[in-house]
Amino acid sequence: MSEEKRSAIPGLPDIDDAAREIGRKFFAGPCEFIAGAASEASLIPVSLPEIAIAGRSNVGKSSLVNALTGRKTLARTSSSPGHTQQLNFFALNERLMLVDMPGYGFAKASKSKIGAWSELIERYLRGRPTLLRVMVLIEARHGVKENDDETMSSLDKVAVPYQLVLTKADLVKPAALAQIVADTQAAIGKHVGAFPRLHVTSAEKGTGIADLRAELAGLALQ
Repeated sequence: MSEEKRSAIPGLPDIDDAAREIGRKFFAGPCEFIAGAASEASLIPVSLPEIAIAGRSNVGKSSLVNALTGRKTLARTSSSPGHTQQLNFFALNERLMLVDMPGYGFAKASKSKIGAWSELIERYLRGRPTLLRVMVLIEARHGVKENDDETMSSLDKVAVPYQLVLTKADLVKPAALAQIVADTQAAIGKHVGAFPRLHVTSAEKGTGIADLRAELAGLALQ
């Protein structure tokens, strides 16, 4: 499916072509890696509005950053869970900061390191006044898992707005994907901090990327 096609899955948002074009132009601008932060002391100073990308390990966070920006190697990807071990900041168009966060769930790391990541993420979420939204990525093959739900509940408590994005949709057959979409939308409805619009994407095929660009550009330019 071309990234310029609207998804045919019932219940998904219909984003118009004008918004898609704004998103395309916005994400076609310069984007560069600024810094990685492995501790609160190494967080970069607050400057641009920020969109953080969270999700289980190996859900496709770095791949999504690359797909959104049209670059293959901007964010490093790996088939090994737990590859991203710090908060990675990418400045887009001098208007928006994309923040690739460490994954949760399967990371091959010590309990102490995972604990340190968790503390860093919590401090970042609580202390970042420029954070516009957290995009919580859910792998379409699995749907919302227990630790995804726990993450959503934690975001509810700290009053950080967030939005769910299904990834790797190309690996799921249409009928199964439609059910995952319905189940995910039901999960969204149980959380007060969750933005109601769900995006279904495939970084590999480009599915849903244009819609998500439009959504994020709209946030940055508002």
